[in-house]
Amino acid sequence: MAIDDKLAERIRNHLGTRRRVVEKRMFGGLAFLLNGNMCCGVHGQELIVRLPADETDRALSKPHARIFDLSGRPMKGWILVQAKGLADDGALAQWVEVGASYAASLPAKKK
Repeated sequence: MAIDDKLAERIRNHLGTRRRVVEKRMFGGLAFLLNGNMCCGVHGQELIVRLPADETDRALSKPHARIFDLSGRPMKGWILVQAKGLADDGALAQWVEVGASYAASLPAKKK
């Protein structure tokens, strides 16, 4: 599946100067890892956001958000945000920050 390169670039701009950000091909898309923990990514035209499992339902109540389910086994703590929900930079920045804050709260993974 092709990823939205413009969305990937917008995410890079929002993650900007954060240290220890790495890009990696995952889930048929592109993942952004912070300290070795995935925070967000691009799957097709959508944004993948990783967040605390107990915040999943609240996140899903937001417009254009849906559960991240590629295998028929949806996981709490992972959502997709459709392109319509990312049209302006402010909305994208909020979602990226949700993922980055959660990833930053996790223990760093060793290489």
